[in-house]
Amino acid sequence: MNVLVISAHPDDEVLGCGGTIARLAREGERVYLAVLGEGITSRYEDRKEADPSLVDGIRHRCKEAAKTLGAEDLFLFGLSDNRFDTIPLLDIVKKIEKLIGNLSPTIIYTHHEGDLNIDHSITYRAVLTATRPIQGNGVRDIYTFEVPSSTDWAFHQSGQSFQPNVFMDITETLETKIQALSVYETEMRAFPHPRSAKAIQANARRWGSGVGCEAAEAFELIRSIR
Repeated sequence: MNVLVISAHPDDEVLGCGGTIARLAREGERVYLAVLGEGITSRYEDRKEADPSLVDGIRHRCKEAAKTLGAEDLFLFGLSDNRFDTIPLLDIVKKIEKLIGNLSPTIIYTHHEGDLNIDHSITYRAVLTATRPIQGNGVRDIYTFEVPSSTDWAFHQSGQSFQPNVFMDITETLETKIQALSVYETEMRAFPHPRSAKAIQANARRWGSGVGCEAAEAFELIRSIR
């Protein structure tokens, strides 16, 4: 089975489903990661002001995180950070369509539509467009994940709220997720920030306790074709 995780920025893939990626990889599934944006230049008024070495650095960390999780391969597209709304949606859709055509995934994990971050919601829309159920499209299941400090900070006001209905037991891979997140040291924060290791572990324990395991990641099933 080929699984494709499509995220907007480096670290979203780990925050959203790092434990699931690691578990599926351990179980012998081929998990591919696609990161659409470069993840750093929005900190500058003009994207061109960003030091190219910083962009290269986060790309390197993304590769290291993918290796830690056991991903089959990683695809980096380098779109403008937090500026996806300045790019024609069709251009993003075509990148995803081409990737799907090359990898033939059965399952896709991506962002939730109601996230506060604009790049997340546009990624969701682009994925849904690229996977429309026409003849020849082999994507059967689409899941959305939550990203701390985006899904929660929308406060259910920027779109439909995240309503998970599928849970992955990551008891055995939670620490691998935390290890992969530690690669993104510039993106992590101190507790009680939701993007702190302590908060992420607590969230996994919370979801796990609700479904009868020690730790879990939560997903909302958008579409399943049987």
